[in-house]
Amino acid sequence: MTTVTDRLKREIAQALEFYANIGVERLPIQVLKEVEHLVPAAEPEQPTAPQVIGEPEPCEPETFKTNQRKLYELRSQMGNCQRCRLAAGRTTLVFGSGNPCADLMFIGEGPGREEDLKGLPFVGAAGDLLTRIINAMQFTRDEVYIANIVKCRPPQNRDPEPDEVDTCMSFLERQIEIIQPRALVLLGRVAAQSLLRVSTGITAMRGTFKDYKGIPAMVTYHPAYLLRNPKAKKTVWEDVQQVMKIFGKKALD
Repeated sequence: MTTVTDRLKREIAQALEFYANIGVERLPIQVLKEVEHLVPAAEPEQPTAPQVIGEPEPCEPETFKTNQRKLYELRSQMGNCQRCRLAAGRTTLVFGSGNPCADLMFIGEGPGREEDLKGLPFVGAAGDLLTRIINAMQFTRDEVYIANIVKCRPPQNRDPEPDEVDTCMSFLERQIEIIQPRALVLLGRVAAQSLLRVSTGITAMRGTFKDYKGIPAMVTYHPAYLLRNPKAKKTVWEDVQQVMKIFGKKALD
């Protein structure tokens, strides 16, 4: 049985052979237009359709210890990291915190002032709001894992520069590889663009699942944005409810 793809290949080959036989070595634009209808247009990229993965399962004690050890070793590899310019202005390197075999992982852009002082991610006002979001999703901070794209505070809380992101990204990717979460929540434009390696704006991305190496990743606004724009809280709540659904959770009335 001849498939559509096979037929297209044959028709294109016949057209190209015809022009080669009459001595045309480089096809002019008008000739290319004659055969371009034979090439099917690329289908637009569709959002990842996440499957329901069910309630989070308790982590086996041995897996917990193994992942904990691997994360400790990864942190040790970073040492007193001086790999990029952010090291010069930091107080403390903020590696990440939470369950070493969490089913759900939250990723922000970088530490702020409070995080830089305490060495923990999301502990300031934005962190308090994130905690409320996590609790509303029927999780606790002890059940999830929280990390950032970069581990050191950018000056004046500016966005991390591309080279700073590139320097730190391998450590975040390794954290995800160790923890093996079943879903990600990417908080804000920098987190989404950096991890997914896209340039799409946050407004176009938020509220949809993207794919990160087979893991469904929900893009939504950063809690710091919500502090400046409280009306967007409703939007974020709608976004994270989609994450709740794939864990079999329903919003409480």
